[in-house]
Amino acid sequence: MTTTRTPRLGRLATCAALALAVAGGLTACGSGDTPGPDVTIKNAATAPAKETAPPMAPSQPKRLQIPSAGVDAGPFVPLEVDSGGELGVPPVSQAEQPGWWTKSPTPGEKGASIIVAHYDTKNGPALMRNVKNINVGDVIKVLREDGSTATFTIRERQQVKKDDFPTRKVYGDTERPELRLITCGGEIVDGHRSANIIFYADLVK
Repeated sequence: MTTTRTPRLGRLATCAALALAVAGGLTACGSGDTPGPDVTIKNAATAPAKETAPPMAPSQPKRLQIPSAGVDAGPFVPLEVDSGGELGVPPVSQAEQPGWWTKSPTPGEKGASIIVAHYDTKNGPALMRNVKNINVGDVIKVLREDGSTATFTIRERQQVKKDDFPTRKVYGDTERPELRLITCGGEIVDGHRSANIIFYADLVK
């Protein structure tokens, strides 16, 4: 697990500025000495929605639901970026819980909200064990503390090597309410998954 030593940037910082604080993909996730099966998905995308639902007021995420992958989990683990620019991941003891980068917008706000979850850990399969079942057009729901639900539709899924992570595409500025869901995939190299799997989604309700 990464440490939490990033400077506090404040809620007024733009997503573009936040993108510069992140070095790239999730390098801290992996399966250690007891790897599970490798996972590879086919990249797929559709055109971004011409219009999204109106941005929602800020409200902390409470629970993550992805029906196509059998995910219904919470609470969220708060994540930070360490001094080396690495985004943290939920600890192994919380591998069945999603994480949310606290410096990104809350899900449903304008901008790209960043959610992270494990595919597996040294203890075995984790929350995103069924990641291969998630397709373009599927729904991701985030239940929020104010009682509302932010509903997103996936428009792109992408698997990339960790040393080729699309930092600006994932963390960069957007004028629309969007979601990025990041997990790990690929084969095990030096105790860690060699790739990241990224889902890009638009707020629809």
